[in-house]
Amino acid sequence: MQGSTVNPLGTEKISKLLKMYAVPSIIAMLVSSLYNIVDQIFIGQGVGYYGNAATNVAYPLTTICLAIALLIGIGSASCFSLQLGAGNPDQAAKAVGNAIVMMFTFGILYFLVIQVFLDPMLVAFGATDKVFEYAESYTRITAIGMPMLIVMNGMSNLARADGSPKYSMSCMLLGAVINTILDPIFIFVLKLGVAGAAWATVIGQLFSFLLALRYAWCFRHIQLQRHHFIPDFRQWAKTASLGMSNSLNQVAITFVQIVLNNSLTYYGALSVYGSEIPLAACGIVMKVNAILLAIIIGISQGSQPIIGFNYGARQYGRVREVYSLAIKCNLVVSCIGFILFQFFPQSIISIFGNGDALYFEFSVKFMRIFLLMVLLNGVQLLSSNFFAAIGKPLKGALLSLTRQVFFLVPLLLILPLFFGVDGIMYAAPIADAAAFCTTIVLIRAEHKRMREQEKQPAVA
Repeated sequence: MQGSTVNPLGTEKISKLLKMYAVPSIIAMLVSSLYNIVDQIFIGQGVGYYGNAATNVAYPLTTICLAIALLIGIGSASCFSLQLGAGNPDQAAKAVGNAIVMMFTFGILYFLVIQVFLDPMLVAFGATDKVFEYAESYTRITAIGMPMLIVMNGMSNLARADGSPKYSMSCMLLGAVINTILDPIFIFVLKLGVAGAAWATVIGQLFSFLLALRYAWCFRHIQLQRHHFIPDFRQWAKTASLGMSNSLNQVAITFVQIVLNNSLTYYGALSVYGSEIPLAACGIVMKVNAILLAIIIGISQGSQPIIGFNYGARQYGRVREVYSLAIKCNLVVSCIGFILFQFFPQSIISIFGNGDALYFEFSVKFMRIFLLMVLLNGVQLLSSNFFAAIGKPLKGALLSLTRQVFFLVPLLLILPLFFGVDGIMYAAPIADAAAFCTTIVLIRAEHKRMREQEKQPAVA
């Protein structure tokens, strides 16, 4: 009841708050990305690059699942933080109760869609004849864990917004540790191949899900009651609108992945590399980049409750300070990523299994060119989440779509017509630069607006 007056989000030093919230969030996101990375490494070593290509083809289904989780998780966490900041604990509890109902509803529906439409979806995602069987075997099993992944991610975001970032981290850490232990046992000892990797993932997700769900009885600033779980579709719409920018970013990544996979198989077949090498290489590069993005998303998610609470409390100076510090942290991380991707690509790719000379030639080239502008990527991601945190989902959604849909997809379709498979690689850095410029324009305008609001009386 007094959560809004004693909540340290409005009074504690910003650097201390960001460290307290972002570090567990970064660890949680890194651990989450390990589900796919660990599978990719063990599959590459145990099955070969056809197995890596299969997980790449199946990956859009995971990104769609994460899009649903972020739509509900980030949306409800933003609503929760804004309501707490404004001193409305009952409305904050209602946002949480409805979010939990949404997570289960959307998770079960998504599982059913995958089971019914999996084969045509895998073909649409770029599966070749040699890769299809592996992809289907892997995805039929991992689909079982999709509802649990949605609940786990959603509850983790709510736990973080409630001031329990370490609990959020523990949920993801538990599943990843179990997955990492079971992967080599199922793949190498029991000889289950890609199906073994899939079962290891699902079992890990089950334990994470159970731990995350337990938090429903442990909230610090609210107490959930039965009436908070009664579906209110206006609340669902509010939650969805605040989570839209993060969700659209994942949907856009899925769309790009589909276009990318199909372009690589088509133009790869016209080159010396063939269809499967570009598909496998792209999967590795995207998963490696996901580690960097996991850190940036962790910073972003760590800053979200601080930004949301202080914006709700009209402490705009603190809002700008959080954003500025998050951007600086992102630039340090991105700089390290740039050095690794440009100077040590072959060493990174070798972790994911062996291949012939053509495979390594293409993979190294793809990593260097496709990830050339990683220094700029995080600014757009942090900024789209910033707008969601302050209750401006349309601007956040616009920023989420700029890089992936407005710039990258057209470039992926146009450049290969002139430069073949090389055109696919160069599309990414050009899109990154264009999206960065768009972000700067919108962020400057918002900061100017906040400074003007500071001069107005609090009642207004």
